Amino acid sequence: MTFAMSRLSAMMFLQFFIWGAWFVTLGTYLVQGPLQASASQVATAFLSQSIGAIVAPFLVGLIADRYFAAQRILGVLHLAGAALMWFASTADSFDAFAAYVMAYMLLFMPTLALVNSVAMRHMRSPEKQFPPVRVAGSIGWIVAGVLIGWLGWEQAHRLELTFRMAAAASLMLGLYAFTLPHTPPLAQQRNATLGQVVGLDALRLLKSRSYLVFFLASIAICIPLSFYYNFTNPYLNDLGVRGAAGLQSLGQVSEVLLMLAMPFLFARLGVKTMLAVGMAAWVLRYGMFAYGDAGSGFALLVIGIVLHGICYDFFFVTGQIYTDAHAGPAVRSSAQGFITLATYGVGMLIGTFLSGAVVEHYTTPAGPDWQKIWLFPAGVALVVLVAFLLLFREGPATAAAPSSSSAS
Repeated sequence: MTFAMSRLSAMMFLQFFIWGAWFVTLGTYLVQGPLQASASQVATAFLSQSIGAIVAPFLVGLIADRYFAAQRILGVLHLAGAALMWFASTADSFDAFAAYVMAYMLLFMPTLALVNSVAMRHMRSPEKQFPPVRVAGSIGWIVAGVLIGWLGWEQAHRLELTFRMAAAASLMLGLYAFTLPHTPPLAQQRNATLGQVVGLDALRLLKSRSYLVFFLASIAICIPLSFYYNFTNPYLNDLGVRGAAGLQSLGQVSEVLLMLAMPFLFARLGVKTMLAVGMAAWVLRYGMFAYGDAGSGFALLVIGIVLHGICYDFFFVTGQIYTDAHAGPAVRSSAQGFITLATYGVGMLIGTFLSGAVVEHYTTPAGPDWQKIWLFPAGVALVVLVAFLLLFREGPATAAAPSSSSAS
């Protein structure tokens, strides 16, 4: 790897280290920490990700892509984010905490597109050079989780330190961003219409029956995805699993390995099989969570976590490849923005509200009934899978090199 690629990899490492440093254990901090939040309040805090995902195309497209160099606005957003993360760690009420996190995610979610823009603009062959650089981001997420587990912050009930760790890393990336290669707006970005900015040009793809089915399935599968992001860490800690955040990082390890194998798998299995296997993995994962425990059923928990690579790569990365191939050069960028807004925006928004309501419904004075809680998203994923298998029709797909721009 060249020095230039190493610098971009360091940027990606810090970007996802910051996210993984606090996001994985957020639910546990809210439930078991000083704020003593309810399941609905946990969902409200996680809602910030979806709102940020919806706002991101406007901020990046209308401001960053038109008026400022990408690396500069990346630096400003992370410096501001560092302050918000620190304030979140000191909040003494849920309302104050939620306000800080919401403001933070409105700034953070656009940086996911910005780091990709900075990286790809300085690559001769993005289709070959981007995956190894993006993998550094997954490694950053893994390191954050392992570090939290090693330091024992979950068992010691010191998860406010995760926000301070994220603040320190955000400060580092904010300063580092100003040293990155200059990435000014392109002429076509300055002249883009509002529809192009938010991906409305991609609406024409929905005229295709196969793509419409995929699009609706993508939104629907993000409903059970929200259960994983919002409540897996509280679940593992409630079971008494030590170093839960570190254990969860096994999911990112499997994601990295499978991401590197995606070109080989995609060429041989095709779109429908890859997407179906990804959805089936969600059903299997939640079934294992429902019947796993910290004793004899611990292996079920580990397998369920390791399935993250299949859950994420087989559906979301395959979906990005499918969208890229289906859209064609004219609306390629708009299409990627559109599917991201639909999944991490609309789909996760619905899932976040629903997950909080389901957890509250199955929580008694004795605690959450985790078996019933996890069987709910398993059922949703199964319905989505069956509907997809019955309705999706697509011929053999052409293999393409995968890339990822979203969360692990």
